[in-house]
Amino acid sequence: MSERTSEEAAPAAPDHKDHRLRLRQRFRKTGEQGLADYELLEFLLFSALPRRDTKPIAKAMLQRFGSFPAALAAPRERLKEIPGLSDISIDALQAVHAAVIRYHSAELDRKRVLNSWQSVTDYLQAAMGHSDVEQFRVLFMDKKNALIADEVQQTGTVDHTPVYPREVIRRALEHAATAIILVHNHPSGDPTPSRADIRMTRQIIDIAEPLGITVHDHIVVGLRKNISFRSLNLI
Repeated sequence: MSERTSEEAAPAAPDHKDHRLRLRQRFRKTGEQGLADYELLEFLLFSALPRRDTKPIAKAMLQRFGSFPAALAAPRERLKEIPGLSDISIDALQAVHAAVIRYHSAELDRKRVLNSWQSVTDYLQAAMGHSDVEQFRVLFMDKKNALIADEVQQTGTVDHTPVYPREVIRRALEHAATAIILVHNHPSGDPTPSRADIRMTRQIIDIAEPLGITVHDHIVVGLRKNISFRSLNLI
């Protein structure tokens, strides 16, 4: 059975059609502010699941993942555990999440990083805040603090990512970067830096300084907030 056939197996009842129409009309009138989290998820699934009642699916997603952002950012394998979601509907959800990341990335690209800190944190939260594995990324900047490149250097497990300080600096030299910002996430949700985080940051600074490369900050991304090493006087 094809994906399309399986997703459209259940015929749409008249009250189901009326519900979709009412939700669309409310969205056109009020925008996202007029919809609850589960209703916005419903709305996102309308096109991918044209003949199914998406309300129980949306509510199951929120119950499983805890919040709208976490549901939108959930890995494909975990989304497959939700009854009613198939590859097509998961593609639709992940495309929306990718669009959110692309939007924040574009906003960051147009600005000098240190003068647009909110854009930086918004982007990092969208890209990494709900990941279920650790990632280590580096933002490379020129002498005017404009973004040259944004690279995920390592992806690890739920509580560890291997980081190679000399590789970080090698990439900075290849980009002709004069400054970098280090970033990694804590899938546990708690962004408090560990001793290993602090030690690794110090190693990178020690290699970078003699080469004229400034480490502006190290940001740890948590579930709902970020922590800056500089704000903690760790840099």
